Amino acid sequence: MQSETAKGLLFAVGAYGCWGFVPLYFKAMDAIPEGEIFVHRIIWSVLFTGLVLIPLGRWKNIWPHLCNLRTLLVLSAAAVFIAINWIVFIWASNNDRLLDTSIGYYINPLINVLFGLLFLGEKLRRMQWVSVSLAAAAVLLQIITLGKLPVISLTLAFAFGFYGLMRKIVQVGALEGLFIETLLLLPPTLVYFGWFSEKLSFIEATGRPGFAVALMAAGPITSIPLLLFASGVSRLKYSTIGFIQYLAPSIVFLLAIFWFREPLVWQMAVTFALIWVALAIYSYDGLRRSRTLPLPPE
Repeated sequence: MQSETAKGLLFAVGAYGCWGFVPLYFKAMDAIPEGEIFVHRIIWSVLFTGLVLIPLGRWKNIWPHLCNLRTLLVLSAAAVFIAINWIVFIWASNNDRLLDTSIGYYINPLINVLFGLLFLGEKLRRMQWVSVSLAAAAVLLQIITLGKLPVISLTLAFAFGFYGLMRKIVQVGALEGLFIETLLLLPPTLVYFGWFSEKLSFIEATGRPGFAVALMAAGPITSIPLLLFASGVSRLKYSTIGFIQYLAPSIVFLLAIFWFREPLVWQMAVTFALIWVALAIYSYDGLRRSRTLPLPPE
């Protein structure tokens, strides 16, 4: 049991660590238009996940999901939300807005709590209400002091929140789900690819193998962290995952400040402080509750 938990921790830390360092890849590709990077992310994700399904013997799971209208509709909605999340994240990474993405992913767990209340009939405990209220206060602070809505942060948080909600509604494996979602996004992606093929950097990259490989790496860079996450979450308590999930936005925050030298204005600093307090309360409440709940029978 301990070895399985240790493996779970390794997988989960690997997943969130990968997600935290993903901006380094997008920054390295910032000479390429965001739309084109998104195109490659879809194309190579379909190919990579499709290939991974073969040795795992899970291709047989795909067709039943595609034939189920409800599952297909829900996964189509999930595909739209993850597409919004990806394109905004790529744009933010390439335009020196990593601090905004960090805020978005810090807020996301609290958005999930709110969605549980609004859409799944879950009741919020007192400390959860406090956490959500503090996050709302952080957003309101930015609106008042900076005079604008934190669009990037809120778009990332809500898009990923809706994506998680869609995936919670249907019982589809992480790998199968990602394959179907990217497969559904493939037709419009190929239309874009064909329409702008003469202008796309990949055409120029055919004579530069290193550049071509870097573009194709968008597939595994997207898929591998999700596979690690799926392996980790099956071996760990959900409360443990709740703590580890803050690793990714923390890495992004540190990269933004110390590597890419993004300015941290006082309004943003106070926003982070409020969100960190909200997350500390949320995490403490989850940990305390997990310790007081009775253990399930063996």
